[in-house]
Amino acid sequence: MANHSQLNFQDASSPIMEELMGFHDHALMITLAICSLVLYLLTHTLTEKLSSTTVNAQVIELVWTILPAMVLVALALPSLRILYMMDEINEPDLTLKAIGHQWYWTYEYTDLKDLTFDSYMIPTSDLPLGHFRLLEVDHRVIIPMSSTVRVIVTADDVLHSWAVPSLGVKTDAIPGRLNQTSLFASRPGVFYGQCSEICGANHSFMPIVVESTPLANFESWSSLMSS
Repeated sequence: MANHSQLNFQDASSPIMEELMGFHDHALMITLAICSLVLYLLTHTLTEKLSSTTVNAQVIELVWTILPAMVLVALALPSLRILYMMDEINEPDLTLKAIGHQWYWTYEYTDLKDLTFDSYMIPTSDLPLGHFRLLEVDHRVIIPMSSTVRVIVTADDVLHSWAVPSLGVKTDAIPGRLNQTSLFASRPGVFYGQCSEICGANHSFMPIVVESTPLANFESWSSLMSS
C-alpha cells in the first residue's frame, strides 16, 4: 500500500503492474535522453558564435523528422503490447461483478450461488487497533491467488472508478454500461484501492480492499459466505 511521502509506485502484485512499472522506466529513460539532447543544443547555441549561410539543409530536415518518429515507435510498441495484455481475458477462473453506488460497492460472485454483499468503509470510531483509517471495509473482496479473475464493473447512479494500484487495475464504472478487466494476484496479500472518479460528497469514503488467498482458503470462505 502507499506510504507517507511516497513518490514511486506501490509494490507490484500482478504481472500487469510489473509491465506498467517497466514501461514507466522505459518512457522515463527516453524522456531523459530527449531532455539531455535539448539541453546540449541550447548550451551549444548560447556558448558558440555561430553563423550559417546554408539555404538547403536536407540532412537536418531528415534527422528532425526521422528521430521523433523513432521515439514515437519506441513508445508505442511496448504501450500497445501492455494494452492488449490488459484487454485479453482467456478462460477466467472466476468472474466478479463490482457495482458502484454513492458511496459504497456491491460485489457479486456470478460463478457462485447466492454470494453477493455490500462493502462499506469502516468509520474511524469503529476501526480496530492497527487497521488503516479510511481504507478498511466491513467486507473484503476475496480472490484466489494465481488465478485469472474477470471483473465486470458498472455503476448504479453516477460515474465511479474501480482502482487497485498494486494490481495495476483501474476501470470506469458507468451506469448502464458494463466494462471489464482482469485480476491476477501473483502473491498472497491485502491490496487497497479507492474510487478514482469524483462521485459526490463522500467520494473519498468508498475504499476497495482486495485480499488474495490460497485456493483452499477461498473455497472455505465462499462456502461460509454462501451458507
